[in-house]
Amino acid sequence: MSVFDLLFRGDAISSAVAITLLAMSVTSWVVILWKARLLQRALRDVPRCAAAFWQAATLDDGLRIMQSFDREQLVGPLVQASQTDVRGTLGGAGDASQRLTRVLRDALHAVLLKLQWGQVVLATVGSTAPFVGLLGTVWGIYHALIGMAGAGQISIDRISGPVGESLIMTAAGLAVAIPAVLAYNVMGRTIGRIEADLEGFARDLRDLLISQVPTT
Repeated sequence: MSVFDLLFRGDAISSAVAITLLAMSVTSWVVILWKARLLQRALRDVPRCAAAFWQAATLDDGLRIMQSFDREQLVGPLVQASQTDVRGTLGGAGDASQRLTRVLRDALHAVLLKLQWGQVVLATVGSTAPFVGLLGTVWGIYHALIGMAGAGQISIDRISGPVGESLIMTAAGLAVAIPAVLAYNVMGRTIGRIEADLEGFARDLRDLLISQVPTT
């Protein structure tokens, strides 16, 4: 009997558990592959963008030059936000330092939200997949016990299917959860490094722009 038969030959609950684990696995791997590409590019692009910006002669030149390096649009939005005209609104109230802090904080939050996207999915899959597999395990053992109780004579053929199904459900739950947990931890550390670089750039940009504000 194949693994496919053990997963899908059962009743509605067994099939639902198997399909749920399959959906979790596909979703987590899509997120893992997409985020791996995003973070790999960001690790290279953010330092290159910062270096190109600070070597430029003017703010406009720095923004123009960094566009060729900022493939994921992580640094450019910070510079663009700092040039937003918020005068005449509550967002423009206060001195220059407060205005820059406000717009850069909002832009930084939007960029970090892009970096953090998918982390909740990985955490959810990693924490719930073993329990979904456990549900399939318990249901398979239940069928095994029913088969044993209803058999006039206990035989391997009568109970091997449900027991095999339960063992496969346990392994499937772990197989889905382990990659999601590992990816969540590794990508979390990578996001932390990129976040620190972006926060440092935003802070330096704020200090530069404040120093250029004419004093009265």
